[in-house]
Amino acid sequence: MTHTEQLITEEEQPLLWADKRFHTWNYEMREQFGEKVFKVMLDAGFTCPNRDGNIAIGGCTFCSARGSGDFAGRRRDDLVSQFNTIRDRQHTKWPNAKYIGYFQAYTNTYAPVETLRDYFEVILEQPGVVGLSIATRPDCLPDDVIEYLAELNQRTYLWIEMGLQTVHESTSNLINRAHDTACYIEAVEKLRKHGIRVCTHIIYGLPQETHEMMMETLRQVSHMDVQGIKLHLLHLMRKTPMVKQYEAGLLRFLEQDEYIKLIVDSLEQLPPDMIVHRVTGDAPRDLLIGPMWSQKKWEVLNGIDKELRLRNTWQGKYRRDK
Repeated sequence: MTHTEQLITEEEQPLLWADKRFHTWNYEMREQFGEKVFKVMLDAGFTCPNRDGNIAIGGCTFCSARGSGDFAGRRRDDLVSQFNTIRDRQHTKWPNAKYIGYFQAYTNTYAPVETLRDYFEVILEQPGVVGLSIATRPDCLPDDVIEYLAELNQRTYLWIEMGLQTVHESTSNLINRAHDTACYIEAVEKLRKHGIRVCTHIIYGLPQETHEMMMETLRQVSHMDVQGIKLHLLHLMRKTPMVKQYEAGLLRFLEQDEYIKLIVDSLEQLPPDMIVHRVTGDAPRDLLIGPMWSQKKWEVLNGIDKELRLRNTWQGKYRRDK
C-alpha cells in the first residue's frame, strides 16, 4: 500500500459510481438498460429562432455554422440514413450496444408538432433504439409541444437538453443567447410537471467570466430540478461571431490545469443523483482556434480522475442544500 492509499483509507471513503468518482452517463445507462448505450447524433434540418430573425439574428456567438451539430449526420441525408451511418461508425468502438437517437443540431422543437412527430417517431422505430435525447431552447417549448413530449415520455426513455450556458445576463448579452435565465427556469418547470428529464448545458470560459461567476452558474443549476448536466469547455471555432470578441480581447482561453480543477470544484457541489452527461467536449480540428489542448480529450478526462483521487473527493462531497 502506498502512502497516498494509506492516507485515503484513514479518511472518509469516496462515493463511487463503478470505478468513477462522479455519476457518469455511461454508469447510468448500464444501470438503466444493463448494457452499453450510445447516442446517435442527428441533424434533422431545423434552424433556430436566434438565427432566422424570429427572436434574434446571428445565433449564439460561439455556435458553429452547423448549429453545434458538427459531429451529427449529414443534413442532406434522410434521418434513417444518418442514423445507420453514425450508428455503424460508433459500433467500431462499441460493437454490442443499444442506442439513443440524439437530435443535436440547432433547435429540435422549433417546428409544428406534426413535423416533430414524423421525425422523432421514425427514429424510435429503428432496431435497438431505447430512447431519445432532444436538444432545444427554452423559448421553443409551446404547450402543444410539451404535450407531445409528455406523451413521448410515457412511451420511451426521454431527455430534453437545453443550453443555459450561464446564469449571468451580462454574459448572455455578450454571447447573444437571446433569452433570460427566468425563461430557462420556466421551461424546466413546464417539463418537470410531466416528469420529463432535463439536461442543462453550461459552458466554462465564456467572455469576461471569472471563476466565481462560473461557479455561481454551477451552484444555481445544482439547485434546479434538472436530472442531468453537461459541463462544456468553450471552444473558439473559425467563422463564428465570437472570433471578433476574441480579437477584441474579450475572451481568454482557460488553461488545461485550470479547467480540470474547475470541473472537480463543480463535481463536489453537484447532488450525487445528478447525471453528468459530459465533463468536456470536442470541436472539429479544422475549425478549432483554441484552446488547442482540448484536442487531448483523454488527457483531460484522465486529469479529472487524477485530481479527484488526489483530493480524495467525489461528486456531492461539499454539496450544500441551500
